Amino acid sequence: MTSQTDDIEQGIRFQPKFDGKGLLSATVVHSETNAVLMVAFMDAEALAATRATKLAHFHSRSRGTLWQKGESSGNVLHVEEILVDCDQDALVLKCRPAGPTCHTGANSCFYRLLEDDTLRHVKT
Repeated sequence: MTSQTDDIEQGIRFQPKFDGKGLLSATVVHSETNAVLMVAFMDAEALAATRATKLAHFHSRSRGTLWQKGESSGNVLHVEEILVDCDQDALVLKCRPAGPTCHTGANSCFYRLLEDDTLRHVKT
């Protein structure tokens, strides 16, 4: 007999483990280069919309609502794979971006490097 932990960690059934606010973290990486593009949160609705449309959807914590990445800019994220961590409480979305990922126009939201107490822009 397998335990629930074994089932979650080793089993084949998808059982997303949302936190107390109904969210799990989602790291978006470029499907070809594996460069980290952004980190956001998904609730059950965002996860379902992403799986149904193959376009990345997230939960906006500031607005408290569902949003599709690129819905206004056109810079959508085409989801090619979803990787699930061992605890099923975090995802990696391997995506093909249709333009810059960051709202600043940068290819990635991670365009600065921390050196001591200074941020230095890096090419993404």
